Amino acid sequence: MAQVISLQQKLIKNAMYSSVLAGCLAWLLLIGVSGYQAMHLHDELMEEIAESLLGDVTQGRHVDEISEEFDIQYQLWLDHEMLTTSEAQDLLPQQLLMHSGQYFEWVDGQLLRTHVEENEELKVLVVQPVSIRTERILHTALGFGLVLILLWLLQWLLLKILVKRQLQPLNRISKEIASKSAQDLSAVVSPEPEIRELQPIVSQLNHMLFRVEQSLSAEQRFTADASHELRSPLSAIQMRLQVLKRKYQDHATLPQDLAQIEKDVSRGTQVLENLLLLARLDPEQQQNLPRQPLQLVDLIQDGLKALAPFVQEKQLNLQLDLNPVDIHGNAELVFSCFRNLIDNAIKYTPSAGTVVIQTQQKNAQVVVTIENSGEGLPEETLRRLGERFYRALGTKTQGSGLGISICQKIMQLHQGKIEFHHSDLGGLKVIVTFTQA
Repeated sequence: MAQVISLQQKLIKNAMYSSVLAGCLAWLLLIGVSGYQAMHLHDELMEEIAESLLGDVTQGRHVDEISEEFDIQYQLWLDHEMLTTSEAQDLLPQQLLMHSGQYFEWVDGQLLRTHVEENEELKVLVVQPVSIRTERILHTALGFGLVLILLWLLQWLLLKILVKRQLQPLNRISKEIASKSAQDLSAVVSPEPEIRELQPIVSQLNHMLFRVEQSLSAEQRFTADASHELRSPLSAIQMRLQVLKRKYQDHATLPQDLAQIEKDVSRGTQVLENLLLLARLDPEQQQNLPRQPLQLVDLIQDGLKALAPFVQEKQLNLQLDLNPVDIHGNAELVFSCFRNLIDNAIKYTPSAGTVVIQTQQKNAQVVVTIENSGEGLPEETLRRLGERFYRALGTKTQGSGLGISICQKIMQLHQGKIEFHHSDLGGLKVIVTFTQA
């Protein structure tokens, strides 16, 4: 089954993917910039504390406030004597051995930022855990991430509204195309304002509708001509049969034979009319098909009676299990369908073979089964049954390859179906199903 995608959903997804990608890149950039600024700011604070202590020890209260806020610890040394230190001292060494500068150190399982500064007599050590800086960076990143998520949700809602609105012209064209039928093949009108990307599609669609309209007109002209040409000889034959019946009415069996021929010609004329109607009918316009209550068994019996000479010629064994079943349909078309199917079964059954016909009622369905003996059917033949003008290679029977195709269209108009299977008798098994209203 072909995969079905939504253009609207695809446009929204692509827009959201690009927005998420851009947002993630901006988020990573923000983390990088925030990290750099945080490191630089805290380094300046540590440097400021060191300079304050080296310049004026009396600024200790100011230094303590900054150190407590940013978890910075410090020591001030005079030679090897400690002059002052921060309240917290867990990160500070007992002796000052480092040279001036800024360092990263790994002490007791945590990374420290160390700043050492000295003048002629004094030396100051300032220490801060790097985790303090990373926590501030993380808080900034999380805050920006939450803002991004809210913006993405808002963008998703706006995209659903805006994309749906932008696709309305496409939906209007789709509805206009769906309203087209064999009676209305006029050009599709482009929506206002015109959308440049839709113009090639609308143009090609209108060109196709024009070609379809021309083809239907040609088919209707052919149907009318064929109706006229075929109806005339059948009417002439029927008139001659009536003359012969009156002329030989005293003959013992001839009038009966002529009556049967006249009946066949009348039915042929009616079948012709219905087949011409069938060619003009759209499967979606089933309500236009004339219908009436039908005894399905009677139609099958009539078909068997018309094909009796062929059954006798091939000495076939007919096995009938015809249970009374009623349907509602067109008598001539249904008769034509079963005559074709029974005729096929007779043609493709070898001499002295078997043809089985069965009718049964299954709940709200009427099922007719027609199967015949034979030498088996290739899978390709079974699969292609119903294709117009298709006939299995190697068969000696005559035919146009249209019979089963006509039967399928008749069943389509009657909300029924035809199935083809391998028969246990060796030939073909045809299952015809009518669904009762």
